[in-house]
Parts: sequence; structure tokens; C-alpha cells
Amino acid sequence: MNDTKSMIEMLLAQPEQEVEFMPIVPLGEDELDDQEKGNLPEEVPVIVLRNTVLFPNVVLPITVAREKSVKAINEAQKNGKWIAVVAQKNGNEEDPNPEDIYQVGTLAKIVKQIKMPDGNTTIFIMGRMRFRIEAYTQVEPYYTAKIRYLEDNFPKEDAEFEALVASIKEQSELIAQQSPNMPNETSIVLRNIEHQSFLVHFVASNLSVKLTEKQALLEEDDVKKRAEKLLQLLHSELQLVELKNEITNKTRADIDKQQREYFLQQQMKSIREELGGDPNEREINDLQKRAEGINWPEAAQELFKKDIEKLQRMHPSTPDYSVIYNHCDLMLDLPWGVYTEDSYDLKKAQKILDDDHYGMHKIKDRILEYLAVLKLKGDMKSPILCFVGPPGIGKTSLGRSIANAINRKYVRLSLGGLHDESELRGHRKTYIGAMPGRIIQSLRKVKSANPVFILDEIDKIGKDFRGDPSSALLEILDPEQNNSFYDNYLELEFDLSKVLFVATANSLGDIQPALRDRMEIIQLTGYSMEEKTEIAKRHLIPKQKELHGLDKVAIKFNDKVLNKIVQEYTRESGVRELDRLIASMMRSIARQVAMGEKVAPQVTAEQVEKVLGKPKFTNEIYTKGHPAGVAVGLAWTYVGGDILFIEASLAKGKGGFSLTGNLGTVMKESASTALSFLKAHAAEFGIPYERFDEYNIHIHVPEGAVPKDGPSAGVTMLTALTSAFTGRRVKPHLAMTGEITLRGQVLPVGGIKEKILAAKRAGIKDVILCVQNEKDVEEINPAYIKGMHFHYVNEMKEVVDFALMKK
Repeated sequence: MNDTKSMIEMLLAQPEQEVEFMPIVPLGEDELDDQEKGNLPEEVPVIVLRNTVLFPNVVLPITVAREKSVKAINEAQKNGKWIAVVAQKNGNEEDPNPEDIYQVGTLAKIVKQIKMPDGNTTIFIMGRMRFRIEAYTQVEPYYTAKIRYLEDNFPKEDAEFEALVASIKEQSELIAQQSPNMPNETSIVLRNIEHQSFLVHFVASNLSVKLTEKQALLEEDDVKKRAEKLLQLLHSELQLVELKNEITNKTRADIDKQQREYFLQQQMKSIREELGGDPNEREINDLQKRAEGINWPEAAQELFKKDIEKLQRMHPSTPDYSVIYNHCDLMLDLPWGVYTEDSYDLKKAQKILDDDHYGMHKIKDRILEYLAVLKLKGDMKSPILCFVGPPGIGKTSLGRSIANAINRKYVRLSLGGLHDESELRGHRKTYIGAMPGRIIQSLRKVKSANPVFILDEIDKIGKDFRGDPSSALLEILDPEQNNSFYDNYLELEFDLSKVLFVATANSLGDIQPALRDRMEIIQLTGYSMEEKTEIAKRHLIPKQKELHGLDKVAIKFNDKVLNKIVQEYTRESGVRELDRLIASMMRSIARQVAMGEKVAPQVTAEQVEKVLGKPKFTNEIYTKGHPAGVAVGLAWTYVGGDILFIEASLAKGKGGFSLTGNLGTVMKESASTALSFLKAHAAEFGIPYERFDEYNIHIHVPEGAVPKDGPSAGVTMLTALTSAFTGRRVKPHLAMTGEITLRGQVLPVGGIKEKILAAKRAGIKDVILCVQNEKDVEEINPAYIKGMHFHYVNEMKEVVDFALMKK
């Protein structure tokens, strides 16, 4: 005990001003002997500690602030420096009552007392022996209590206890090594502690566990059980320390990685600045500079500003950065209020249209009318035109000619097979791979907000579960709505009212009615032989000469040769096949030139047959006489007019009626109507009525592989039936078309120009038509139908009287 006192005095013999903090350290391991225990006081002053438990033989520095505790310490200093130290149950109580204080504590010796600069008192106390409070003898001005000392029960030569103490020492060292706040000397101190009870008390004092658990250790009389409880607490503490270290190491690794990335980013930033600045900043600055000269709407300007602010906040590696950047780039590329200046020179415009296309006077007049109004008014909504006609007549190329004539940009959008509405309206930009619609893309490409926009093959738009693009066109092609066309990707309204939309189609029947109602329909008809010849001379031959490198070779096609090619090798409304045939002729001539052979300056009919082969078509079949029961009709198809034979034959039977030739419902009904009319008026035509019951009737329309339908073959069927029953043949060089009724009336039909031009190509001289179709014939250039005669009728009787020859 004397050695312990001298060690304490040596360590603490310093000026009071220099002592700031003293850690918990083992300053003594000696147990009290019996004599010393007998000299211990039975009644002592009591100080109450917050959140701390003092164990025997452990030195503890405490700061005293409560007035009761200061008075108790002063009293203890006068009477042997003994003081009872107990812990309070609730650390938040400022003035605990006796029931708020644990009954078991440790008698301590005051080793050193220091007055601190802040007025508080710091004392160093050394625990000596455990006790239990029997009764409080004084409460004010400080606590004094009568105490009973508690003896520790030590096991005698117990190997298990030895192992427990060794485990405690080992676990404590592991905790000390893994705890970053523990001083390095802690492990050395633990290794040098020999006294078993002191090791348990020292480790318990330094363990970071709850106050209740420490108090339970202090109250345990059996040292072995105390050691077992301590080892359990050490296990828990070690697991907690390991978990903390694992979290700390992981966090430190993440922080190190972030610091490394930050350091590298800063280095990259410095390098970029040396090379001329951050490329991302340069990109954003470039976008802002490009935006300075754009005259866009307020909504577009506000959206662009928000996008730029987002870009400035984003890191370039984030996925949304490229999405927003591309959106800004699209907004800058669009022609906001950028218009080309229209050419109001009507004569020049007419010359351009005439030079590019032969004929088509109706369309040319419509374009010139539009230009005239634009010239006088200065501003108007563009018309929505739709060119309807057979393929190969130049509907699409006419759009480019219109653009050249009025000095506008030209853009073409093929709608054939388009089945997704998003192709027109665009996808929302949140989707991966999203793009603006084809309308906005086209305007971005031409850099003009008033181009001539060709919507090609509008009748061939698809429709399926992905949407109906023709419904999306309702907004685009409505002059009242398209000034605020909304694209899903752009997320803004764009003005399309100045765009001159020109749609093309082969058939009106395939266009949605609501869409058809929004367009101004201009019907285009097929070319006559004279027109084809002129087109070949003006456009096709010069084009093919240039394509085949024959510009400097003198080659001529006279009208006779061209007529032969048109009549004997083509059956079309347009000129595509004619163009291919002329290309074949040019290839043959190019071969002659390349081989050094002599080239005749004039292409002959023999040369045509040598290159193109024998004529594919002949008019003989249409012009020669036919047996009774055969009549020639005129038909319309989407590729132009055509010639149709109607054959009727009688065979002995019971009045059966059959139709063949791949006929549609309407055509079958026309045949039934014709037969019913003929039966009703058999006497007028000199047909005995019983013949209808004695013969089976068969009507056949050749070319059975081709579907046929429509009411215009009605007069032809009635003529063929009458011819078959009367035995009178139909006149040669005669064709007819018209719908019939049960009363025998002849009704008008459509496609007259195409049908008449087909008749002209086939060498037909006489054509029977309804009186109401006379106006359609008058629209045809008289030069194209020269030599043809038209017979207008109201009733079927007139048709039969003119068409059938006398017996």
C-alpha cells in the first residue's frame, strides 16, 4: 500500500495549473489487508456520479460541479480523505434523491484535488473497496451514509477462472488494437497487469457499455461470475468494434475513391483550361451563341433557357445530358420564322411549269392562281392540294416543279407503308432512341418554314395496333389547325400554316373521308398518244441520251417511230414503260458507238423491232368483226383506262344463268339487271320469250385472273345478251360504257377521259356514252380524239339500235 501511495504521489506531484486531464490508468493492484479493512470508516460523505461506475483499485479523474459534492469532498479532505462513490440511476437528474441512487458503490481515497480555471473542482480518486449503503444519516448540505463493506469471493486454484481471465485479456487487447480512439500503450498496460481482480476492474472501467451493465458487474460478489459477465460484454463490444471498423473502412474507401476522382477531375479541368477550356462548357456556350440570332416564340425561348440551365447543372456522363443537348440542338436547327421569298413573276413561273411538264393545264392554272392571290394580298394560308391519278404521269415530279416555279425549298415525304403515328408526331424524348417526327425532321433539313412539302402516296398509309397515321395527318393538313402543330419530341407548337402541302394518290377511295375533306382534289388523267409522243421528244429522249453518254451523238426519233413504240409496246396511262423502252434503244445505240460501228442518225421501225422484239400489242383484236354475243366495253383501273370484252353465249338447257371471269358483286348485279330488262322487253327486240327457258345463258369476261367490278359494263352486257339472242353482230370499231337501270335508262359513269384514251389507243372509232358524259368529252383536247365519233344516249333501246348490225 505504501508503494502505491508513493507512485500516486510521484505521478501527481505537479503544479495544479499544469494538470488538465488524467486518463484512467492502473496505479495500484494491492488488495486491502485485514488490518486496513478494520480501519475503514463506517460512516462517510457520499458523492454521486453521472454515467460512471468506480471499481476497486482503479483511479478515476472526475470533475465536481454540484454544490453537495463539493461540500462532501471538502469534508472528506478533513477526515482521512475517504469518500463513498455511487452512481445515479438517471443521468439527467440534477439533484437526485436517495431512491434515485444505486445502493452499491465503491469506497474511494481522494488522491489529488485541483481547482480548475472555470471554477470547477477536479479530483483524482482511487477505488478501494465495494460497499452497500445501509442508511443515509445526512441529506443536507451533503449526503453522508452508513455503509457495509462487501467482500469479493475469489475462486481457489480454478483453471476455468484462469482461462476466463486470459480470454478477457486477449479480447481486451483485440478491442484496444481495433479501436482508433485507444492509445497505443493500452495493449502494453493490459499485458503488464498481473492481478486478476484488478484486470477485471480495469477492463470493466474502460469498457463502453451501458451504466446498468457496469453497475451489475460491480454488484456481483463472485469474482468468477463477474469475469464471465465481463467476457460476454467484451464479445459484444468486439463485434461492435469490428462492425464499426468494417463500415469505417468501406466509407474511407468510398471517400478515397471520390477524392481520387475529384483530384483527377480537377487535373482534367486544368488540362482542358490549358487546351482552351472545358469542352462541355464550350458546347453550352456554343448553344447560347447560336440562340442569339433566332427569332423564336416566347414558349420556345423559355424552354431553351430551362434546358441550358439543366445542362449547366448536369455532369456530361449522365444519360439525360445527351438527351437535353440533342433537344437543344433540334430547337436551334429548326427554321423559327425563316421563310424563303416567293417569286411573284407569274410568266416565269408558267414557263418553268411548262418546261418541266407537258399538259396538266388544270394544275398549272391552280398554282398560278395561288401565286396571283399571294402577289395581290401579300399573305395567305397555303392550300392543301391532292393530285389524284394513275401512276407514272408525273404527280411527284410536279411538286419539285412547283417549288422551282415559286422559288421555294422542296421536301418529299413518302407515306407508303407508314404505320406508326410517331413517325409523323415524334416520340417523347424520355424514350431511348427517341426522335422528332418526319415533319419536323424535314423542316430541320431544308431550313425553311414555307417549303413545298410533297406527301407522296397518301392513299397507301398503313393502319394497325401501333396507331393510325392518317388520323395524325388530320391536324397537319388542316389550315385552321396546323399553325400550332405539336411534335411529341420537340414538346412545342410549330407553325406549318405557310407550308404548301401537296399530296399524291392513285385512288381516292383508299383515303380516309375526313382527310379527303381537308384537301383540294385535282384529278389527273392519263396521257394521250400525242401527249406521250411530245413528252418523249421533249423530256425522255434528251434525258436518256445524257444518261447513256450519247449527248454528242446525233440521234433522232421521228413521230412515226415514237407512235410505233407507244402503240405497239405500251399500254399505260403514264410514261414509265415508255421511258424504259427508250432507255433500251439508247443502250443498243451506246453499244454500237462503243464498238466503233456506224450509227444511223435516224432510228427506224426495223431497228425498233430488232431491239424491242415483235410488237406486244395490236389493235386488230378490237377492230375486227366478232360473232354475235361479243361486245367491247371500256373500263377504268388505277393505272388508267382499258378495253374489256363481254362475251355472251347460249346453249340448250332450262334457262340457267352463269357468270365467269372473276367478277365483283356490282358487275354481277349489272348482268342480272341486263337480263331482267331484256326479258321484260323481249317482244320489242324480236325475241320469243320461250327462248329464255330453252337456253342456258353464260356471260364471260376474258382475263379471268384480273378482278373486275363496277357498274359501267351494264350497257355492254345488255348489248352482248341482245346480240346473242337476236343473232345480230355488234358493229366493228365500236366500244361503249355506261350503267343501266331496270327501266332501261343509261346512267353516267366516271373515268371518261382514261376510257376514251384507251379506246383511241386500241383503234376504236365509235364510242357510245350517256348524254350526261358529254361534258367530260368536251374537256379532252380535240386533237387527241381526232377521228373518233361519240354517240350519246339516254336509253338502252338507242344503244341496241345503233350497236347491232342488221341480219
